[in-house]
Amino acid sequence: MVPHTPGKVNFEQGIALFNRREFFDCHEVLEDLWRPERGARRLFLQGVIHLAVGLYHHQQGNRIGAERQLKKGLKKLAGYLPECEGLDTALLYRESVACLDQISRGETLTQFPQIKFL
Repeated sequence: MVPHTPGKVNFEQGIALFNRREFFDCHEVLEDLWRPERGARRLFLQGVIHLAVGLYHHQQGNRIGAERQLKKGLKKLAGYLPECEGLDTALLYRESVACLDQISRGETLTQFPQIKFL
């Protein structure tokens, strides 16, 4: 677990944690950014947080929780395609759908989505 101080976080830290598969810490960091937000950015951050939480549930062996959170995240992220805040959200969406499909079939993920800057 990576220690973080609320108010001293940034979006890039959350992305780096996501890409390192440190999904619980990613959720914590991005939630600190999400709380004070309002409007479109809040919903976008919430979508990414749901994806991170879903992938964390998968790591913990909680298939139902993983499916629920990934579906929530995909639904929110769909409104921010093909890019948002300099990120390739279309790629993140496609890779997350592929993961959801694998998890729904009861498979263990060997590849996880990545968040890429354009």
